Amino acid sequence: MEIIYQLIQSTYLGMTVLLIVALGGLLAERSGVTNIALEGIMIFGAFIGVWGIKIFERYLSRPSILLMIMIVLLILILLITILPEYRYLKKKHSTDKEWKEFKIASVIKVSIAAVVLLISILLTMVVPNIATNPQTILQSKTQMILIMGLTVGGLIGGLFSMIHAYASIYLKANQVISATALNLFAPAFAVFTARILQGGQQISFMSNFMINKVPLLGDIPLIGDIFFKRNYLSFYFSIGLLILLSILIYKSKFGLRLRACGENPHAADSLGINIYRLRFKAVTLSGVLAGIGGVSFVISTSTEFNVTVAGFGFLAIAVLIFGNWSPKGIVLAALFFGFMRTIASSFSIIPFLNRLGAPAEIYNMIPFIATLIILGFFSKNSRAPKALGQVYDQGKR
Repeated sequence: MEIIYQLIQSTYLGMTVLLIVALGGLLAERSGVTNIALEGIMIFGAFIGVWGIKIFERYLSRPSILLMIMIVLLILILLITILPEYRYLKKKHSTDKEWKEFKIASVIKVSIAAVVLLISILLTMVVPNIATNPQTILQSKTQMILIMGLTVGGLIGGLFSMIHAYASIYLKANQVISATALNLFAPAFAVFTARILQGGQQISFMSNFMINKVPLLGDIPLIGDIFFKRNYLSFYFSIGLLILLSILIYKSKFGLRLRACGENPHAADSLGINIYRLRFKAVTLSGVLAGIGGVSFVISTSTEFNVTVAGFGFLAIAVLIFGNWSPKGIVLAALFFGFMRTIASSFSIIPFLNRLGAPAEIYNMIPFIATLIILGFFSKNSRAPKALGQVYDQGKR
């Protein structure tokens, strides 16, 4: 039974990264923009995010500084997401309806930032003051560092993806070439910069971000062992993100407009939807999630970043296609590929696989062989957005 629990928990590690990144790809491709730059954005976000973690660890014993940095990061994110929208609406003399939608969206963004800040205060101020167990105090500060690392990775991933968004949407460049340029640039930049700054490309950090047991919930029979032991904070974030995006895409005005842009942008434009602006937002958000996914990959696999995410960005694209561009399909596909990844990395603890005596390289190929087989069988039945990959020109009908 212990082996089964271990395999399930290992599956969650791969599933979490694939789910976060594939959901990011879903936002971009539902808007009609092909984003195969997920691999490069993951590397770039992970590179800066891990550097952030390494710096934040120096202030582990000073919660007030950690909290101050978190506040600055959240304010910066709010300014980046709200200020351009405000300036755009003011410039075009928008209607009262558009201003009302902007205010509602701003309130939602501020509310999310407030929740993150509240969690940060609990982790840095409240929990250490009321806890008596030194391990609990250390774990709360460690999770705070992780939140900040994920925030930095997401912020950098969003900024980096804006290059692809601007080139493919406003400059009308080929979307595949634009994304490929990011995939080539990210690892080269990371290697060059790491070697200049520290003489080697491995970036190490000290913290172990795994949550061995969630208080109270970890004591629940069976459920506690499966969901609330030996997991990372990013796992719970991915589940919340799945629920949020499922509601956003299918139950909100933004989701309806997003899907319209990916299916028939000219029809959406005729109804007053700004295709360029909506696509730019979607690609930027996909970069944010890819950056978060990159940091999640690093913290769950090692205590150092070796300028690679092991092809998870490309696997996330396969998950997106296999999941038929829907959140429900994506989570099932992420579970499947996460399990394949677990077999590749944990074959030695599975008795019948261990007895086969096959080389480790064979098992390492399993996720990618499974990708080819699955796509070969299911790609004919997949239904991509009709306008996916098409450069939108407002002057053509």
